[in-house]
Parts: sequence; structure tokens; C-alpha cells
Amino acid sequence: MGVGNVELDLQSMIFQFIGGLGIFLFGIKYMGDGLQKSAGDKLRDILDKFTTNPFMGVLAGVFVTCLIQSSSGTTVIVVGLVSAGFMTLRQAIGVIMGANIGTTITAFIIGIKISDYALPIIAVGAILLFFFKNKRVHNFGQIVFGFGALFLGLELMGDGMKPLRTLETFHDLTVNMSSNPILGVVIGTVFTVIVQSSSATIGILQGLFGEGLLELKAAIPVLFGDNIGTTITAVLASIGASVAAKRAAFTHVLFNIIGTIIFMIFLGPFIKLISYLQTTLHLNPEMTIAFAHGTFNVTNTIIQFPFIAGLAYIVTKLIPGEDTFIEYKSKHLDPVFIEQSPAIALGQAREEVVRMGGFAVKGLEESNTYLNEKSQKYADTAMQIEDAINNLDKKITDYLIKISSRSLSAQESALHSMLVNTVRDIERIGDHFENVVELVDYQISNKVKLTDDAIEDLNEMFKLTVYTVSEAVQSLQNNDRTLAIDVVKQEEKIDSMERSLRKKHILRLNEGKCSGQAGIVFVDIISNLERIGDHAVNIAEAVLGERNL
Repeated sequence: MGVGNVELDLQSMIFQFIGGLGIFLFGIKYMGDGLQKSAGDKLRDILDKFTTNPFMGVLAGVFVTCLIQSSSGTTVIVVGLVSAGFMTLRQAIGVIMGANIGTTITAFIIGIKISDYALPIIAVGAILLFFFKNKRVHNFGQIVFGFGALFLGLELMGDGMKPLRTLETFHDLTVNMSSNPILGVVIGTVFTVIVQSSSATIGILQGLFGEGLLELKAAIPVLFGDNIGTTITAVLASIGASVAAKRAAFTHVLFNIIGTIIFMIFLGPFIKLISYLQTTLHLNPEMTIAFAHGTFNVTNTIIQFPFIAGLAYIVTKLIPGEDTFIEYKSKHLDPVFIEQSPAIALGQAREEVVRMGGFAVKGLEESNTYLNEKSQKYADTAMQIEDAINNLDKKITDYLIKISSRSLSAQESALHSMLVNTVRDIERIGDHFENVVELVDYQISNKVKLTDDAIEDLNEMFKLTVYTVSEAVQSLQNNDRTLAIDVVKQEEKIDSMERSLRKKHILRLNEGKCSGQAGIVFVDIISNLERIGDHAVNIAEAVLGERNL
């Protein structure tokens, strides 16, 4: 009977622990998503605007991570911004350091024992989620619900861990960890890599320490390991991303490993400091771990902050390669020219429009490669380019609006309105190749098979469209009438190709060679390409129109 009882205990212990862990992770994610939704795109803007220097970067990193409750979440956003050329590696390192400090907020929240009120908090969240239709209330409900779930999960994990004290093997492990700190670091790292959340593993550590199952000197090395393990998420996010993104992710790893080495050297004094804080500030066990976590990350940032340039240098050496990075920021739009000479300002705007057109060609090529290769990195690049196009669209349009307030000659104002229209056309091309990427996404997620003929037809039409758009951009750049006339001819080819491909597709359908779903993908891609052709002609006609003045 006794043995059965132990087994049953073990089963309920494991169930409570893994169920609690599940609810905890769900709570953190749900709460972070709610916070992210209420902050919206502001997070990216905060990171973009406030990272002028590394110190501001650290503050922005702390702030954003407190908001989304996940240092790896912030690092992933940073990886995106770096590979999009919004942020330099040095700025990114500051943000990543800040993210490490921001993530300690969860440990402090856990330290304030709110778990007794977990269920009523969940109830309040549920009421807000289910009885209100207002989006903002909904997001707030999501934050509250996630917050409650986080504590409920902790409570369950804690209950699951209680019987551990009777297990001989666990007792031996903790004794080993006390005498061998490196073992603690390894256990912390491995466990966090598995769970993918340092907040969760630190929560578990707080629970174990709270139950008196671990001594401080065994718990602190595990804490360091947790910090190393959390960097794996960013590393995974950077696989297949740009060189710059890989560097940002690797910096995160390096930063935490260097920190751990420094603190392992001074482990004795650090443990003394933490236990001194525990007694003088009368901290509960959970709060003690939170303080250790906070002290580690803040001190680590202070120590390594002066060496940001060095870190950037090491990472650049370790991960060689050219940065293929899309510069989001406008290069030519200097407001000074608007005051001095509207003619020069228009010339600058034209340069920028040509640059934007270059992006449109590149985005089209990337979406074509994505159709053939199906590798996510092409989709990501295409989406980043689309982002860059939208960003330039805003910047150039604002610049042109400012120019229009000056007095322009007839020729200047004709050029001005031509540029306004061209910007709109290029932006629409961006939208269309984004549609193509989404259609390929649809094809992948629904396992839609296109026949070889269909792929060949699409590639042919893509080739023609890319050629036409790049000719249109060139005609704009060189104000070249012959090229512009050629674009009009090419576009007629695109139109007739679209018609003949539709017919071929209907034949394939009738012969049962391809499915209805494949048909949707095929027809939608060719009609998007046809629309891109129309916009290319608009650009060419604008060039022809301008020459006629």
C-alpha cells in the first residue's frame, strides 16, 4: 500500500508541477500579449526613437521589457530592428542589457506574495474579457487574466514541489549543487533552454527556495544559469535572419556568459551580500531571489556598459559577413533645402523616390524567390522591404507636403505632383508583392500543390514584371523617355500574358491537373503581378508627361 501511495504522490506531484508550469507560461505570455496589444506599435517606436545612444538604449530596453514581460521578446524585436537597419549593433547591445534588467520585474512581482488572490484576479480578468466588447477593456482584461494565471501557476508548481523534500535523490542533488556551483549553472541553463522562459525557471527557483528545499549558495548559481538559458530564444529567432540579427542575438549570449563568469569568481562575497540584504531588509525567500536576480543584472550591465564597443567588435569578428541591410531611414530628405531652394529639394525627393523604387524591385525579386524556395527568410526580407517602402512613403510624402508650401514654378509643381503620384504607385507595388508573400504563406500552410507548369508560368510572369518595374524606376532616375515608352509596351505584354495564363489555368482545371485551392493561389498571384504592371506604367507615363512640359 505504501509504495502505491508514493507513486500516486509522485504522479500528482508531476502533474501539479507541469500543469502549474503550463499555466504560469500561459499567464506570462497572455499578459505580455495584452500589454503589447495595448502598447501596439509604440514599442517599436520607443525602441527606434529612444535608442539614440547606448545609455538611452538601456533605459528603453528596461521599459519595453517591463511592458512585455520577456527579455527574449525584447531581444527578438531588437533582432528585427537591427536586421531592418533601424538600429545599429551598438544601440542594440544597450537595449539587450536593459532587457536583462527589465526581466527581473517578474521575479519582484512574484516576491510580493499575491498568490492568495490569484483566483479572484483571474475572475476579474475573465469578466473584463467576456462581458465587455471595448478593445481597450479587452486588452486590460487580458493583462489582468494573465497576471492571475501567472500566480495560479506558481501556486500549483509550489504545491507540486512540496513533497520533494522527502525524496532522497533530490536531497543528494541539492547537497551536490551547494558544493559544486558549476553544476547549478548547468542545471539552470538547461532547464531554461527547455522551458524558454527565465521568468518561469526563476519562479520555480523562488518556489524551491521558499519551501526551504535549496540553500542560498545552491540557488544563486542556478539563477546565473537561468540568465544564460534565456538567450537561446533570441538565438533561435536569429536563425536564417540577417548577419546583423545573428550578431545582436549572440551579444545577448555573450553578455550573460561574461556576467556569470565574473559573478562565479566572486561567488562567496555575492552570496554574503545577498544574505546580508535578506536579514537587514527582512526579505521573504522569494524576494531574496528577486534581489539576487536584480543585483546580478544591474551590476552586470554597469560592469559591461563601458565595453559596448568592445562587445560589438568581438561579435563582428565572431560572426563575419556583410550586412545585407535595408536602410529604412531616408538618405536624401534634408529639410534645409526646402527653405533654400525648392528645386534642389525636389531633386532630393526624386532621388529618394528612385531609392524607394529600387526597394520595390528588390521586394518583388524576394517574393519570387520565396515562391520557389519556400524558405521563411525570403518572406521576412520581403516584409522588411515592404516596411521600408511604407516608411519612405510617409517620409517622402511629408517632405513633398512641406515643399508644396513654397512657391513653385509651373515646371516644379508638375514635377512635384508627378512625384506625389509616383510615391503612391511604388507604395501600391509594395502592397501587391506583400499580397504575393501572403499567398505563398497560404500555399505553405494549406499544403497546396502547384503544378510544375504553373510554377514555370508564374516565374515567367514574375521575370517580366520585375523587368518592367526596374525599367520604370530607371526611366524615372534618368528621365529617360525611350525606357518609359518601352515600359508601356512591356505592360501590354504583362496584360496579355495574364489573359493567356488564366486560359491555361482553366484548361489545367478542366483536365483535373490542379486543385481549386491551387487555382486561387495561381490566379491571385498573376492578378497581383498584373496590377504591379499597371503601377509601373503609371510611373512611366508620369515620366513621359513630365517631359512634355
